[in-house]
Amino acid sequence: MMSKLFTFEKPLGMRDTLPALYEAKQTIKKLLASEINSWGYQFMDTPTLEYYDTVGSASAILDHQLFKLLDQQGKTLVLRPDMTAPIARVAASQMEDTAQQPLRLAYSGNVFRAQQNEAGKPAEFEQVGVECIGDGTISADAEMIALLVSLLKKVNIQPFTIAVGHIGFVQQLFLEVVKTEETAEKLGRFLYEKNYVGYREYVKSLQLDSKEEQRLLTLLQVRGDYSKIELAQTLVESEEGVQAIEELQQLWTMLEAYGVTEFVKLDLNIVSHMSYYTGILFEVYAGNVGAPIGNGGRYNQLFEKFNKQKPATGFGLYLDRLLDAKGYKGEIAPRSLVLFSKDRKLEAIQYAQMKRNDGERVVVQDIDGLQHIEACIQQYETVYYFIDREV
Repeated sequence: MMSKLFTFEKPLGMRDTLPALYEAKQTIKKLLASEINSWGYQFMDTPTLEYYDTVGSASAILDHQLFKLLDQQGKTLVLRPDMTAPIARVAASQMEDTAQQPLRLAYSGNVFRAQQNEAGKPAEFEQVGVECIGDGTISADAEMIALLVSLLKKVNIQPFTIAVGHIGFVQQLFLEVVKTEETAEKLGRFLYEKNYVGYREYVKSLQLDSKEEQRLLTLLQVRGDYSKIELAQTLVESEEGVQAIEELQQLWTMLEAYGVTEFVKLDLNIVSHMSYYTGILFEVYAGNVGAPIGNGGRYNQLFEKFNKQKPATGFGLYLDRLLDAKGYKGEIAPRSLVLFSKDRKLEAIQYAQMKRNDGERVVVQDIDGLQHIEACIQQYETVYYFIDREV
């Protein structure tokens, strides 16, 4: 028998957004949107509900993390678990005009992923991000990282670091050494969880010859400044692995042209839980936030889910983590108070409107409606009195 819910209980992982946090989010979203628009990206939105058989299966989010429900026709729906797959659906079905290609699209919306044990993880969270669809060049990958740097500067996140890797490099190295996809996936899982101790122990348990074992262990050292690319070159032999290195070299040259390499480091241990990534991928870290505040990369195979062939790249930023990185403390933006007694109501209302016309945020309050006058007054930066008695 299920226990009765408490009156104020919320579903696991869901959060209320109180006024101060809501205002902070709106402020940062406006800054991000302005900068994204200035790079030529256009915002769009998609439905909160999507079909499980389309976006749900294409999203690369684990099935047990999807919120599912049935519509009146018995078809399974999901709350969108990410923004990239729905935008890919729209781009593949409604934005095929060749004159528009490549597409530069942006979004700001909530996504939903069920949590088995909350442990501080939200089941609903806001993302702001961009997708560049139809451009398979390294120039597009560089644009993503340069735009990301520009956005973080715009909202005054400091310091921050963008770690850049290549999923193709990691996959090719694993397959060269261990030969089987199952073992390669297990190795990748350790890297995704950043469980480097577990990775080392698993590598040693594979009973490889010393040379091959050392190749896998040396991968953990390919993290740091760009000079690490030379070490990476010694680890792969296949044509695909060499090509991945060449793509990273081209990327770095373009990032130098953008003037952003001071914010970028090489990390070939990056592995994403999103299975549709195919090439360059990246994560951004800032301040004392323990998880990435944003991530992205190239996903050239996602459109196959919608019967199309399109190269694409993009990234998303997590709003709550951005605010944590900024040291958000829950302050409400400054407001003024016009406090009046009934006999001066008209005068107070007119004065408040004049102040609003000047750009102030003004609250008009009848003094008889307050039980705790002093506590109320302390909330405001400035108080204008229109009363005929002592407060």
